[in-house]
Amino acid sequence: MRDSLENEIPQIQFKDVFFSYPGKKEHLIFKCNFSIKKPGFWMIVGKNGSGKSTLLKLINGIIKPQNGVIDSKGNIGMVFQNPDHQILMPNCRSELLININHNLSQNEINKKIEYVLDKVGMTGFEKRPIHTLSGGQKQRLTIACSLISNRNFILLDEPTALLDQTSQIKVLKTIKNLTNDHKKPLSALWITHRYEELTYADAVAELKNGFLSSWQDPSNFQYN
Repeated sequence: MRDSLENEIPQIQFKDVFFSYPGKKEHLIFKCNFSIKKPGFWMIVGKNGSGKSTLLKLINGIIKPQNGVIDSKGNIGMVFQNPDHQILMPNCRSELLININHNLSQNEINKKIEYVLDKVGMTGFEKRPIHTLSGGQKQRLTIACSLISNRNFILLDEPTALLDQTSQIKVLKTIKNLTNDHKKPLSALWITHRYEELTYADAVAELKNGFLSSWQDPSNFQYN
């Protein structure tokens, strides 16, 4: 995605989207319609095998729908369940450096690294070796990598599944704070199976039988 999208309002819209994997007769995603048209913390819940991860792959363009239209406007970033699957470099600074996608002066690079580490609650971690980080710190580093590459629409695929409760809450609060920052419009779409996480969301929907329910207030959300 081009950098000119950095300060635009991130948006996504599905119109009658169908998807099935090769060799499967039934559609995993069936006539799916939904939209996200404003910054915020959005969560999708659903049972294992319901298609939650597939939905993120469709948004990210990793796979294409058999039918339907997907419209997106934004710089899309991805945070996986296991941060070790996406962290490549030996320390925090070098990992952030490989995610800078445009030319900057050394002074601008240093300021940007300091800024994104502060945003994810990791001030002073620039020189820390990756192997000394906790699981939660690694996840927050992957979020910082999305920020430093000017992503404004972050997809998170069960990012706390491997974390203890303390780390889980820190990652949740990090995303909540980022999506509440009105100076830099940011949307986060978070896939989860943990019911207790829903209280952090601005809106919640359930994926079931290929359908995504309408967005609901977390306090009023009910499972079908």
